[in-house]
Amino acid sequence: MAAPEAIQDYHAHVYFDADSRKTAWAVRREIGANFDIEMGRFHEKLVGPHPRWSYQVKFGPEVFAALVPWLMQNRRGLTVFLHPNTGRDLEDHRDWPIWMGEMLPLDLAMFEGDG
Repeated sequence: MAAPEAIQDYHAHVYFDADSRKTAWAVRREIGANFDIEMGRFHEKLVGPHPRWSYQVKFGPEVFAALVPWLMQNRRGLTVFLHPNTGRDLEDHRDWPIWMGEMLPLDLAMFEGDG
């Protein structure tokens, strides 16, 4: 069995739409109040491989054990797509994610040739 890829950090993408926009902002504020981590832009458009509007939460392995259970219990019904960053974008998004809520199809064409 091959050694696993080294994980540099993680991205949690919190998905929302026009109807859940206020909820998404509330969850974002709560994340910022509870964790000292990097918050990405609040995208009210499709970005990258993501099938819904989203914002990104970037965090290191040292925060995983605290943040991930918090997201599980405090996502307020929003879908969260969480993946590691190993430098292998296709596998990070296709093979190694954690979904909280609805599993949605990603547009992985941008990662063709990575795997």
